[in-house]
Amino acid sequence: MNVYEKLKELQIELPPVSVPAAAYVPYVQTGNLVFLSGHIARKDGKPWAAQFGRNISTEEGKAAARAVAIDLLGTLHAATGGDLNRIARIVKVMSLVNSTGDFTEQHLVTNGASELFGQVFGDKGVHARSAFGVAQIPMGACVEIELIAELS
Repeated sequence: MNVYEKLKELQIELPPVSVPAAAYVPYVQTGNLVFLSGHIARKDGKPWAAQFGRNISTEEGKAAARAVAIDLLGTLHAATGGDLNRIARIVKVMSLVNSTGDFTEQHLVTNGASELFGQVFGDKGVHARSAFGVAQIPMGACVEIELIAELS
C-alpha cells in the first residue's frame, strides 16, 4: 500500500507547511537526509498550551503528539517534492515534552507520534528516538517534535 492510501485509510488529510515562528526554515535537506524543524502541538489552530504533571494527561498528550506527527507529515510531503513514497526511513524523532519536575511519562506522550509513523510507513517508520521533559516550550506548547528522515 502506498503512503497516500494509508493516510486515506487513517482519515488523515495533510496540512500545509507551517510558517516558521522565528528565524529558521521548516526543513533542510543534505544528501539523502531531510531534517525537519521542531513542530509544536496545536489545538483549534492555536498552540496547545499545557504542562504535563499540571493540567494535561498523558493520554491527551499522546493525542497532541499524534497531531504534531500529522503536521510533520505535511512538512515532509513538501520536503519530498510532494511524494511521501520517497521516504526510505524515518531515522530519528526528538520530542520535547513540557513537564513539571515530577512527570516521568514523556516516552508515553511521544508514542502518539511514533505509533503514527509506524502505521503510515510500516517498517520504514520504525525509528530511533529521544523524549525529554523540559521546563517550557515556545508559546507554552505541551509538545514539540522534530524529525530526521532518509529519502530514496
